[in-house]
Amino acid sequence: MSLISPLPGLRAEVRTTAVLAAPLVAGHVSTGLISFVDSVIAGRHGTQTLAAVAVGTALFWLPVVVPMGTLMALPPSVSQLDGAGRRGEIGALFRQALWLALLLGVVLFAFLTFVVHALEPMGISSAIAPGASAFLHGIRWGVPALTLFFCMRYLAEGLHWTQPTMVLSAAGLLVLMPLGYALTFGRYGLPELGAGGLGIASAAMMWMQAAGFALVLWRARRFADLRLFERFDPPRWPAIRGLLGTGLPIGVTVMMEGSLFIVTALLIGRLGDVPAAAHQIAINVASLCFMVPMGLAEATTVRVGHALGRSDLAGVRRAAVAGIVIVLGTQLLSGAALLLGNEVVVGFYTDDAAVAALAASLLLYAAAFQFPDGVQVLSAGALRGLHDTRVPMGLAAFAYWGVGMPLGAGLGLGLGWGPKGMWLGLIAGLSVAAVLLGARLWRASTPQRLAKRAGLMEVDE
Repeated sequence: MSLISPLPGLRAEVRTTAVLAAPLVAGHVSTGLISFVDSVIAGRHGTQTLAAVAVGTALFWLPVVVPMGTLMALPPSVSQLDGAGRRGEIGALFRQALWLALLLGVVLFAFLTFVVHALEPMGISSAIAPGASAFLHGIRWGVPALTLFFCMRYLAEGLHWTQPTMVLSAAGLLVLMPLGYALTFGRYGLPELGAGGLGIASAAMMWMQAAGFALVLWRARRFADLRLFERFDPPRWPAIRGLLGTGLPIGVTVMMEGSLFIVTALLIGRLGDVPAAAHQIAINVASLCFMVPMGLAEATTVRVGHALGRSDLAGVRRAAVAGIVIVLGTQLLSGAALLLGNEVVVGFYTDDAAVAALAASLLLYAAAFQFPDGVQVLSAGALRGLHDTRVPMGLAAFAYWGVGMPLGAGLGLGLGWGPKGMWLGLIAGLSVAAVLLGARLWRASTPQRLAKRAGLMEVDE
């Protein structure tokens, strides 16, 4: 056990991970395209509308990433149960996860109801604040559906069924595009609501997706033995506490990265319409690129957890290495695309010359952080498969908020470098996270530590 080589079977593992990840990536891209659609519709409506949606989107996703990350405890938990031959326990765990998702949705709804009162103290421009407030008031009604959707999606993904995520995420676009356009511009007899219309359309889309996923799980023959909806289970604190114990550090870790970008958007929003609109375009494009390594990370979580459940230590390392190999290739492609096609991409968003020029320059910074962004999210995903979440949370906090934000705020606001200074902070934070989380994964995947996690031996820390 002194040496566990991941090389035998690596090619097959790369293929398996890629097949598992492809629908996840497609689903995440569809989710990212929701922000793209919002940005394009808002940009065509006006620069102030685009800036308002930028701020509203930032304030929406800042709290959303916590329940989203917390519910990420479900894929490694169910994949490990499945790998260990304990499928009979999955249904009960899922029903407790639904209670947790509902609770998180209610808390998040309350937060979004009151956060609009913080726009003025945050220093958000008076020209932007009314539209941002309207957007948040509309989209908050979809939050309980969104958390339930995450719960059902993570269950399916943890059991190697990723196609529903892809299909329902794409279907959401078919709802959002016409409804968002109609409510923003006041078409087809509907009122012109501007940014608020996009918020309402997004909420409607979320409820459609949640209802669709519930129907899919209810009718799925492959999950019939799990009896997911066979009975009503009241909330059971021990099970919910177990999910929170693994998931809350994940939620905080995801929030650390997400809030780095979100707070950056809010700080840039203080600089005026043009910087806020340009940043929204650039960060939307960068977020679309991020969907690929994020989907790969989720697939790697499942593969690592499944191998750990069946006590296949070589399989654990092989799954982690396969994820790294794939993500290096995808990030090379996305970095090249941003570097060479930045001006073409920006042209889809806006006709404003000042906004377009600044956004195109920011995409060059986005190209620079493609590799560290891919490595850090993939490493975090592999660590989740090992149920290693608390130390990575601390590492992420240091990288994003001990390095990235202070440097970005110092350069962007303190020295007056503007949005470009803030983006240099993003590059620094992601790079430090990649080094720290990559080193943690290397340490956690040593033979002795893997054996301990699989319950095969005791190892002194």
